[in-house]
Amino acid sequence: MTLHALPLLADDFGADVWRANELGSASDITVASGHAVLDAQLPGGGWPVGALSEILQHHNGQHEWRLILPALMRADLGPVTVLVGAPHVPFGPGLASHGFGAERLVCVTADAALERLWAAEQALRCADVAAVLAWLPQVRAAQLRRLHRAASQHRKLLFVMRPAQTQNESSPAVLRLLLAPALPGAHAPVGALQLQILKRRGPPLAHPLVLPERQARLSVLLALSGWPEPSSTPALHPPQARDALDRPAAAA
Repeated sequence: MTLHALPLLADDFGADVWRANELGSASDITVASGHAVLDAQLPGGGWPVGALSEILQHHNGQHEWRLILPALMRADLGPVTVLVGAPHVPFGPGLASHGFGAERLVCVTADAALERLWAAEQALRCADVAAVLAWLPQVRAAQLRRLHRAASQHRKLLFVMRPAQTQNESSPAVLRLLLAPALPGAHAPVGALQLQILKRRGPPLAHPLVLPERQARLSVLLALSGWPEPSSTPALHPPQARDALDRPAAAA
């Protein structure tokens, strides 16, 4: 068989060329985040499937569930979500209020960084896994690249939670977000979240995004106490309340 080179014209690449002053249009699969204000600023209109997304916070275990859960409800790549090194026990009733059954979670307890990296990579290789959420406070860029390649090869959603202090470190993530509670004001009601896009395929975002406060039913769940933990949700650490989807504090 003989191959002949064909002349290439500029128009042949017009649809695929990304310019730095434009928001990239993801050619691969994305999953809507469930937050309209965020999707409008993400290439392809959602979380990238098959790529690393980093969520940075000053204190892990506070607000990542509120940010990620709507996408986990939409993901149809597999029935299982794997948590690696989660700092708190997921609050079963809070998840169930969104229609997310605790039986869809697999929780991996690991303290050592290398153990968490190994577990996350193995989870990305599992056919039934739709998404992997890994808490990696201490990790090198080379190790993150390995996870990014595994997510790309197996077409998985991959979220890595890291401390806010790492925002100036090099990272292979295609998307990096800094998440924090929003200061109440005219444009940020009580309970709202502030989201700063540190890295994306597109121009820098001048101002942080504000995500609305939690839904009313979650506020009620957060105020309640004494919910029994579903037997299908493995315990990771002693329960501590952080958000409506974490276990609530003990009854006063």
